[in-house]
Amino acid sequence: MNRFLSHATNRIDAKGRVSVPAAFRAVLANREIQELYCFQDFMFPAISIGGPDLLERYERQISAEDPFSPVANEMSLLIHGGGVFMRLDSEGRLMVTDFIRDFTGIATEVTFVGRSDHFQLWRPEAFHEAQMAARRGLGLKGSGSG
Repeated sequence: MNRFLSHATNRIDAKGRVSVPAAFRAVLANREIQELYCFQDFMFPAISIGGPDLLERYERQISAEDPFSPVANEMSLLIHGGGVFMRLDSEGRLMVTDFIRDFTGIATEVTFVGRSDHFQLWRPEAFHEAQMAARRGLGLKGSGSG
């Protein structure tokens, strides 16, 4: 498997760590990703996580812009100023830092959400609400709207 799919919710332990789902760790291992690039998502209250290739993809887009343009500067502000590198510990856990908590509102549980080439960290209730809103936006059943 080489894509991040599905979602799972895990509890944060007393030391502020959360276990990354085994399926997501398998994708990281398959893609030989050891250093995780994490940034504040542009649209959702979530942290997006991928390998260095995710950062490189955004940097290619930034470099295609005029370096003095507002677009290039705003993207750099979000991608570089709103991003950090992290690593999993030897047991496949991620530290839930203030960088993550402050942006997402995560407190005791984390929902991991697959997004194909990367995954996201969400506050469980926020993910549920966003998923229901997306279903409603697409006119799908099961949106809780009757």
